[in-house]
Amino acid sequence: MNDDRYGQGITRRRALQLGTAAAVAAGAAPVLGGAPAAQAAPSPAGPGAGGFARPGAAVRPRFRWWWPDGLVDPAEIRREIDQIAAAGFGGAEIVAVHHSIRDKSVLDPEGHGWGTPAWNAGVEAALDQAARRGITVDLTIGPAWPAAVPTITPDDTAAVQELAYGTVAVAGGATHDGPLPEPVAAPGEGVTKRHLVAVHAVRTDPANATRKETGLDPASFTDLTAEAAGERITWTAPAGGDWLLFAYWRRGSGQRPESGPHSAPDACVVDHFSRAGTRAVTAFWEARLLTRDIRKLIKRAGATLFEDSIELETHALNWTPDLPAEFRRRRGYDLMPYLPVVVRLKENTMFAYDAATTSHVRHDFWLTISDLFNEYHFEALATWAHSIGLEYRAQPYGLETDAIRTAAILDVPEGESLGFKNLDDYRALAGGRDMGGRKVLSCEAGAYQGGAYNTTWDKLLRTMGGAYAAGLNQTVLHGFSYATAPGAAWPGFAGFTPYSGGIGFSESWGPRQPTWRHVPDVAGYLARIHQTMQAGTSRIDVAVFRQKGYTKTGIGAAWFTKSGVPLGWTHQLISAPLLDLPSATVSGGRLAPDGPGYQVLFVEGDRFSGKECTLPLDTARTMLKLTKAGLPLVFLGDWSAPAVPGLARDGENEKLRAVVEELLAQPRVRNVAAEDDVPGALADLGLRPTVGYAEASTLLTAHRREGRTDYFYLCNGKHAETVKPPVAPIDHDVTFTRTDRKAVPYRLNLWTGETERIAVYREDGDGVTLRVALQPSEATVIMLARGGHAPSATASEAELRVDGQRLIARATAAGTYATTLAGGRTVTTAIRDVPAPRALTSWRLRVEDMTPDGVKRHDLELDGLKPWPDIPELADVSGIGTYTATVTWAGGSGALLEL
Repeated sequence: MNDDRYGQGITRRRALQLGTAAAVAAGAAPVLGGAPAAQAAPSPAGPGAGGFARPGAAVRPRFRWWWPDGLVDPAEIRREIDQIAAAGFGGAEIVAVHHSIRDKSVLDPEGHGWGTPAWNAGVEAALDQAARRGITVDLTIGPAWPAAVPTITPDDTAAVQELAYGTVAVAGGATHDGPLPEPVAAPGEGVTKRHLVAVHAVRTDPANATRKETGLDPASFTDLTAEAAGERITWTAPAGGDWLLFAYWRRGSGQRPESGPHSAPDACVVDHFSRAGTRAVTAFWEARLLTRDIRKLIKRAGATLFEDSIELETHALNWTPDLPAEFRRRRGYDLMPYLPVVVRLKENTMFAYDAATTSHVRHDFWLTISDLFNEYHFEALATWAHSIGLEYRAQPYGLETDAIRTAAILDVPEGESLGFKNLDDYRALAGGRDMGGRKVLSCEAGAYQGGAYNTTWDKLLRTMGGAYAAGLNQTVLHGFSYATAPGAAWPGFAGFTPYSGGIGFSESWGPRQPTWRHVPDVAGYLARIHQTMQAGTSRIDVAVFRQKGYTKTGIGAAWFTKSGVPLGWTHQLISAPLLDLPSATVSGGRLAPDGPGYQVLFVEGDRFSGKECTLPLDTARTMLKLTKAGLPLVFLGDWSAPAVPGLARDGENEKLRAVVEELLAQPRVRNVAAEDDVPGALADLGLRPTVGYAEASTLLTAHRREGRTDYFYLCNGKHAETVKPPVAPIDHDVTFTRTDRKAVPYRLNLWTGETERIAVYREDGDGVTLRVALQPSEATVIMLARGGHAPSATASEAELRVDGQRLIARATAAGTYATTLAGGRTVTTAIRDVPAPRALTSWRLRVEDMTPDGVKRHDLELDGLKPWPDIPELADVSGIGTYTATVTWAGGSGALLEL
């Protein structure tokens, strides 16, 4: 029985794949008579200027565009902008990257480096040609990554900083008379200065030791900073026990941008936690990069200032000169007595007090770093970018900071398909985006380790399909390489291949690729996803509270990730600062009603601290106000004795427990002990997912609402890049909750741009149920909108489509087919004389073989379709094949070509 199943995403992709082919006849006949004149379908809305069929440049996918610094020809830059625009892309992000060039001596950082006149000439050409072609250009904040400028040295306070420690053991009653202990971590290249921050002594305590950390007694802490003379100290340890003498040194980390040098002098990474670091960046741009012409061109074709993932690499501890004072001001106590438990060596903590103190102080440390990061770096750079006519796009992760909060600050937060472990990493950034009132969540898409020159568009679309359901709605493909560079071999310069002597990661898309002539189809497909997923506002079922707003961890939500999503529930992750935003109001029982409109706030223990039940006191008070305003909350775990996540001040935990006790007593709050109890709590609160399935499924969904029109993106996708068992085809009923009870379902074809009214569905109040059948990674969009009157059915043995005031049945075999109409009446349709399927076994294959010496041609006759490696003449060929088969068709019936 066929109940009008919907989904065509992967069908178009198969036009690029080999497979078995057959011509299948299809007969058609009217089910219900009437005027055949077509009803005008509602036009899918959204930000694309050209409509759903021809999305505008603003929603089209983009390329990360790799340049060998400023060693570029402006004429070639213009040609590449033309190539990008002609392929259907909306813009490109310029970045200085040349990891593939191992011999850096072939480059000329002084003459053609980042920030030189040669670099600026290339940028001017890109912006000018982009303006002519109606697309835009993104400018990366520095060469490669992280943010760096050549106007500072590693010893400058504006350079990235670290805190390095040294220790020496002193037995009880013994005297240390000599130099302060040297840092355990060696200084970075070019670092010549260091500044003593503190000298401490602490007695060891095996009771506080962990598998990798030396236990210390916090009550024994002794501040010896004033007793140090220069870099020497004389100190006698108290009798009893063993002691450690600590010295802490602030210094530059010496970090440089990846795979440099990119400039002369070589750029230094800036301090990301201070005003000084940000001023170093903006001052360099104002003085060296923003020429008069570039400033003007940014107004015409500039899009965003982009900052890549925050990979601040140090063998010590991330630091900034004002951190002790900032910590005291923000956290209300002195950090110094707790330095032993926050210092690191090669990303590992080395010492511990009692477990509670250690965990809560570390929380406060990274919360302070997060505050500084947001205020002095992200907020400051966003303000500055706006002043020159750009928005600010960034990947706000890489450290133990609140990336969820940062996503609410950025104009465009961005994730990545290579580094993100699963869909919950996107859901974290999407929560910040939606609560912050932003529209776009971008993605650095399609990088695969070892994937250079062997990544297919099919693989990329399979990777990205699920991510769009997790909130992603802009794709920046990784990437497009400038044509050439010194020493580059055929088929041209590639930013990341070869890499460390082997196959690199990520494709170099462009005209060098045999599939480039098909790229406009892929670009259109992605643009239509972006357009529908940027329309209106995102609507989500559940807000999952996170005590720590990390992402790129792969850690999802209890019950919802593994069990709720397969039943249709959607969720995002939010952190405490988001509940202080103006959007955090309640109306109609929903949180942020004008935004994501969460039905329920789900609170569990801290997933990054042993599931300890912690809440900031102010956040608990906010939650109490929200539920009194009508918001349902579900708590998981034992919340009888919660604690604040940081180091508690006098009476703070007692106050928290009183608030939580009142909170749990509210009529719209449930507290369950185990994950399996979560669905019962949701049902008890009268909650159900906006999209529901009749059975557990791999179907992933995203919902956008624009006015009273609903858009549902559907993908039979995967939670992570590698899943076991693999995703299988699905074919089951799906019920959609509609905003407008007079809305009817339409399918939006992501490949062709066509809008088709769905013929078979059932209605029940605000619910619309229809059958969905999707192959693995196949995607489609269902729109629920008002339309003119047209007949519909609730079930049919044939495939039905709407043709004006008629229903047309189609089948691939002769017979009589029953259809139940919306009013309950059953009608039958006879389809006669359907020819038998015809196998297409004889093929002519013409191949354009792309080689270093030019195109070679092959002309073959095949008795069946088979992979090229199985054809001797094509075993080592890469190129373009044109297949031709001939079939004689007498007419009278339609036909389907199955590949």
